[in-house]
Formats: sequence, C-alpha cells, structure tokens
Amino acid sequence: MRPLTRALTLPTRQAPAGPLPSPLRGEGETPKAAKGEGTRSGLRFPMIRFLLTILAGCLIAAPASADRIKDLGGFQGIRSNQLTGYGIVVGLPGTGDDNLEYTVQSLKAVASRFGLQLPPSANPGMKNAAVVMITAELPPFAKPGQRLDITVASMGKAKSLRGGSLIMTPLLGADNQIYAMAQGNLAVGGLGAEGADGSKIVVNVPSTGRIPEGATVERAVATGFDSAPTLTFNLARADFTTAQNVAGAINSKLGFGSAQAIDAVSVAVRAPIGADIRATLMSTIENLDVVSAEPSAKVIVNARTGTVVINSAVRVGPAAITHGKMTVRIDEKPQVSQPAPFSQGQTAITPNSRVAVEEERRPMFLLNPGPKLADIVKAVNAIGASPADLVAILEALKEAGALKAELIVL
Repeated sequence: MRPLTRALTLPTRQAPAGPLPSPLRGEGETPKAAKGEGTRSGLRFPMIRFLLTILAGCLIAAPASADRIKDLGGFQGIRSNQLTGYGIVVGLPGTGDDNLEYTVQSLKAVASRFGLQLPPSANPGMKNAAVVMITAELPPFAKPGQRLDITVASMGKAKSLRGGSLIMTPLLGADNQIYAMAQGNLAVGGLGAEGADGSKIVVNVPSTGRIPEGATVERAVATGFDSAPTLTFNLARADFTTAQNVAGAINSKLGFGSAQAIDAVSVAVRAPIGADIRATLMSTIENLDVVSAEPSAKVIVNARTGTVVINSAVRVGPAAITHGKMTVRIDEKPQVSQPAPFSQGQTAITPNSRVAVEEERRPMFLLNPGPKLADIVKAVNAIGASPADLVAILEALKEAGALKAELIVL
C-alpha cells in the first residue's frame, strides 16, 4: 500500500496556460472551469480514481479454483488415536447376555473391586447385564479432563442395550496404556420387541449405543510438532503437481527455500523450534490458497449396484459403438391327448415348446476424438444404455484403447 499512498500525496503542479489534455475529454479540449480550484481537481481526481480501480482489481484478483492448504491434507503427527475398552452394561430389562460364561466372569471381577468375593459355584442371573466393547477416538492435543464421545456395542447375546448403564471402564491405546475412563448411561437409537409366539420386530440396531461425553481423558498424547527438525505437510491424495503448488505457495509467503516437496505427498517446511512460533506459522500456512492439480482421469464402476462415476478429466478417442440386446424366449404349452372312447388307451401329455429370438436393432454411432464428460453422457443416453450396459461399453472402450482413463471396477 506504500506506492498507493505516494500517488495520493503528490504535490499539485501549476496548470499550463494552453489547452490541457484530459484522458476523459480527449486531446486539445479545454475543460470547463469551476469555482476556485475546480479546474485542477476536475483533471486530477478522475485519473486517480481510474488508477485506484486498476490497483484494486489487481490486489483483489485471486484464482477462482484455489483451495485452502488445510483442505488438502494435514501436518504429520497431528492426528487422532483410537481407544478401545472392555466393560459391562447393567440395568437392562431382561435383554442381557443370559448367563454367558465370560459375562459371569466379568461380573465377578467387577464385584471383586468392591471386596465382594462370589463363591465359584455361584451363577447369578445375567439377563440384566451384557459384556460390551467400547470404542472412542482421542483427538490431537486432547488434555486431561476433557470429555470424549464413546460408542458401546454388545459382544454376546444381548438383544438390546436400551436402558443400560456402563460401569467405569478404562480405555486403552495401541501401546496398552490407559488414556481415558468411560462410564455413563447409554443412548440407544434402536429398539426390539418379541411376542410369546416368536414373532418379533427390530428397528435399527438396538445392540449398539452411544454415550455423549461418556469418557474423560486421563493422559495426553505428545505430538512432537514443537521439537521436530522440520514440519511435514502430507497431502490427502498423492499428486506431484499439487505438492509443488503447495511448496510454491509457502515459499511465496515465507520466503524462497522455506518449503520443498519431498515426494508426491509430503512437503517439508523449515520452522524455528518452539510451540508458540510453530503454532502461528502452521496457522498461516493452513490458510494459504493454492491451486490443486486436475485429478487423473478415472472411471469408477460398481458392478454390484450398477453405479458408474466419471470425472471431468475422462477423454475418449475416436470409436464406433453399437450395442444391442438379444432375448431368447421359450414358452412351454403342454397339450393333453385324450384316447378315443372304449379304445383302452391312456391320457398322455404331449410337450409343446415354442422358442423365439428377439434382437434389438440399434444403429452404430461415432464418438469423435476427445469429447468431454457431457458428450459422453449424451452419447450413452442416445442409445438408451442401462447402467449394466454402460459397464460393458466402458470395458469394451478400455480394451479397444479408446478410453483415456483408468477403469476401476469395485
């Protein structure tokens, strides 16, 4: 903005005596004089407004297809961690595990925490309890005392967890260390009911529930972002062009040599040591705009559901296509043959089959080289191909070398 300030504070020059050229009035025309300084201000301000408009357009202009760097990936080491636990849900209205051996063992172990020793021969009724697995996700930078949402799922024969309460259960990480403690009342979205004659109805999945903020973080996970030699930004999808564009955007903001693309996924960023400095630097990098590379041409086909997805980069070479269906129809109309009266004959069934072949006749059409996605869709709709037929056409085009894309069949 400094050059713009200088342009606005230039000293006013004395107007010459002769006719003044004006960019808005043309050469040689004498502007109409106004009161006081109207002549000079009328000449200077239109030019300044014209320059301001050009400068504003240059400053505001930005790529139309630019994405934020934070939407393309994330920094290495800053990720969530999965937690799991094994516990017991009690208070069920007769929909529990019904005396499974490991459920009884788990209940005895819980009772031993409070100094209650059940005899080995004791076999308590377990219809109001169920053993469950608890899963949770520990977000990055989670601190002790923060709350987590957990999911509780039955492991045994429990028909429903509705109305149950989870007993305090430790949640372990991949290193077998305790990172959170879970406990609370379940919220179950499904339900089930069963009649005496065996008829039953089930809505959604009643054997799985959630406890919002049902776990408390007990230990934080060190990310190491403040002490690592460099910061590494990893793209969610590997692409050399996008990696180079990200490195270029960072270098334009922080200076040449601040970032370099290591491979198609990772971009290394030089950063000073310190959590506060790196947090500010990472915030700046995440909000930079960068132009993503055009994705590679792909055609995704789900043969089971008939779903076909074609991205905008797909191109088709010149090819002639015809597609038709042949239907073979067999009708069985057996005939009954009756013997003549008093002929001592027997009634017989005579088979009578009729076979017919029907074939749809459709003209061949030509695909011009390099059509876009809209042209491909129009061509397919022109022959009235169903999703299953489209799969066959795309596979044939790929084998013929006319489909310029990767064909992925799920």
